[in-house]
Amino acid sequence: MKANPQNVLTGAHYLDGNHAAAEGAIAAGCKFFAGYPITPSTEIAERFAQRIPLVGGVFIQMEDELASMNAILGASWGGKKTMSCTSGPGFSLMMENFGLGMMLETPTVLVNVQRGGPSTGLPTLPAQADMMQARWGSHGDYEVIALAPDSPQESFELMIHAFNLSEKYRMPILVMTDECVGHMTEKVVIPEADKIDLIERCYTDKKPGEAWPYEDYGEKISPMLPVGEGHKFHITGLTHDYKGYPVINAQAQDLAVRHLMNKVNKNLDDIIWLEEQDVDGAEVVVMSYGISSRVVQPAIAKAKKEGIKIGQIKMVTVWPFPEKRVAELAKKVKSLIMVELNMGQVFYEMDRCARGQCRTYLCGHPGGTVHDPENIYKTIKGAVK
Repeated sequence: MKANPQNVLTGAHYLDGNHAAAEGAIAAGCKFFAGYPITPSTEIAERFAQRIPLVGGVFIQMEDELASMNAILGASWGGKKTMSCTSGPGFSLMMENFGLGMMLETPTVLVNVQRGGPSTGLPTLPAQADMMQARWGSHGDYEVIALAPDSPQESFELMIHAFNLSEKYRMPILVMTDECVGHMTEKVVIPEADKIDLIERCYTDKKPGEAWPYEDYGEKISPMLPVGEGHKFHITGLTHDYKGYPVINAQAQDLAVRHLMNKVNKNLDDIIWLEEQDVDGAEVVVMSYGISSRVVQPAIAKAKKEGIKIGQIKMVTVWPFPEKRVAELAKKVKSLIMVELNMGQVFYEMDRCARGQCRTYLCGHPGGTVHDPENIYKTIKGAVK
């Protein structure tokens, strides 16, 4: 095991997904973590508590999840790359201030290690049932970017990707992992620091008094204003103008909301990340994300042995949903199948985007375990009849 001068681990390690996520955040330059322990995400916080002092950062255990989300927003405006982690009930508590982060256009990362719900549910067992909440969990109109790793290696890599997206688009980013991925232990290869591409904070080059926190309000993403260098500015969760001051009218709301949505919707080709296998010429395509993308493999292999023309799409990015790609495929295939550890949350998007041009099937599961691959195989067989 080696460490570079910044104490970022390098080389091959045997890590669980939660520890790998923490190491990915550190490799991305995260220097502030605020959170509250909750199963099955606590190992991320524990790893940070051990590691972040070695990289010159700060770990704070807050009194609850509401305060945790506020703390990482404030520390981000103070100039640091920041993050928190949670699960289930904590994710619900964080949603109000997640929306605040959207309105303030604050770069930060939030990891949700999903477990079975509703309510306290299954604290130690897996699910993927927070996916629709990830998309619509806070009130108001905005767009969200949510990533779903399927392994400890991806947990490391997608944390770096999440921090880069947060800086590029100046917004909170979600990493929607799950108990299985969080607690499975596998080989994780961490490259040397100079091999990791990082996007750093973009600050204005204008002098104090000449710059505002939301300049170029519209399609462009504004540089931030550094704290402690003479800039005096105001930010608020209220609808505001480019100066950051409240403007409570319909015109300002139209400009603000369209800006929050356009910075994602006008960059879909850059943001959406899909991994496709054998899709061209397939009669049926299986879509999945996170741990479900691994569980589908035996069923797909069995179907191929029987001569079924089947392809797979692993959604690394779940939100924004790949609407354009699904619409294209629906014109070419007989059936689309969504496999997920919930009762049909992302399936509804797939079904909507197919627009009746092909048959759509849900292979859902309420959580507690992963799917039995045989049930996935049965869904595939039914989809090709």
